[in-house]
Amino acid sequence: MTDTDRTPAAATGEKQPFDLGTGPGRVLVWFYGVFTVAAASRSIVQMILDFGRAPLAYVLSAVAAVVYGFITYSLVRGGEKARRTALVCCAAELLGVLVVGTWTMVEPSAFADATVWSDFGMGYLFIPVILPVTGMMWLRRARQA
Repeated sequence: MTDTDRTPAAATGEKQPFDLGTGPGRVLVWFYGVFTVAAASRSIVQMILDFGRAPLAYVLSAVAAVVYGFITYSLVRGGEKARRTALVCCAAELLGVLVVGTWTMVEPSAFADATVWSDFGMGYLFIPVILPVTGMMWLRRARQA
């Protein structure tokens, strides 16, 4: 279906789903896409080259990549179900960042190497803690639209 094949919501009497990837959502898609690639690349290389050194850290980076990927896909897909999925994933991401960030501050020796979420994402300019908060704010706004 092309853009010219779509009929306006007013003409059909249906409510069109809010496009999550427009406006500020487009910036979120970009950031989440970049972080998906960055976290996945980092964890794959680390797991291949030196998994025995810090398996927990490398697996957590891979988990972060999967969460980022789900959020990216949901934002691009759009619709209410995708919005709810992205909201749950953003909440899980924020929880992960807060737990791992606190854990690395309280017990630095628990991780032989840094994860994406270590020190609340300090190695990534704190973007890992800012993104889920921004994402949840956008997704809540999208529900009201």
